[in-house]
Amino acid sequence: MKKTLLFATLALTMTALMTACNSNNFKQSENGLLYRFETQNTEGAQPQPGDVLVGELILTMDGDTLFTNAGNPDRIFQVAEAPMFKGDIVEGLQMMHVGDRAAFKIPADSIANFVMESQMPAQYKKGSGQYIVYDITLMDLVTKDELAQEQANFIEEMNQRKENEPATLAKYIADNNITVKPTKSGLYIIVNKKGNGPKVAAGKKVTVNYTGRLLDGTLFDTSREADAKEANKADKGRKYEPMSYTVGAQPMIKGWEEGIMGQTVGSDITLVMPSELAYGGRGAGKDIMPYSPLVFNITIESVE
Repeated sequence: MKKTLLFATLALTMTALMTACNSNNFKQSENGLLYRFETQNTEGAQPQPGDVLVGELILTMDGDTLFTNAGNPDRIFQVAEAPMFKGDIVEGLQMMHVGDRAAFKIPADSIANFVMESQMPAQYKKGSGQYIVYDITLMDLVTKDELAQEQANFIEEMNQRKENEPATLAKYIADNNITVKPTKSGLYIIVNKKGNGPKVAAGKKVTVNYTGRLLDGTLFDTSREADAKEANKADKGRKYEPMSYTVGAQPMIKGWEEGIMGQTVGSDITLVMPSELAYGGRGAGKDIMPYSPLVFNITIESVE
């Protein structure tokens, strides 16, 4: 990852919390990096190019917190092979040891040269001499070799999932006594209740209630609050209600689009779809792994 996680982190800066960062007593390296160590552990391991830092980050500008994961250590940076500009944080990352806490002041104008304008903080003004301060507590390292092994293990696991998917889906069909034949694409459409209203068609506005699950029953999304509560996944900040959209005008996964086409208002259907009709080898979110077949229960509420 050549640009480090520095710039990926900047994409998150709009999730702001308020805090202050003392900008005094910074030293300057020969390459122009402004830095200050709060605690040092010279016996700890030092990051090398390609390593990933695990720890806490507080990102501030003009005294405002742009991002923080304080209290929730995570992977925060990958060390690039070389700095991209004078005073780049890459130099600072390699100065640290596991167990250190340090702050680095990076010229906002320098960062702005390497990211999209929308990724910069709202208060950024070009040419004003502003700095973005990175307060880093380094707790652990994932080495370049360990990352390579993680990637190799992941690829092996995904290849195994892909190979096992047909048998996994076939077992689900057999265990649930599903007797309908799949469509040419491999989609199983089970009509639990047949409605007698207007049919779903391209260009029509359709309103549906739905619940999506993995084959093992894990709920990953629903418009029904009762289903969310039953699965202990109710989101207090979400308003559970039917979803409305115009068929064909809004991209939906292939299995969904095929399954609801021609269904009538009042119908309750279950769609069982192989991953190639859902999210395929990319997966989606934290619940839907690559090569995951999905099950949707959908009720057609209205068609206009």
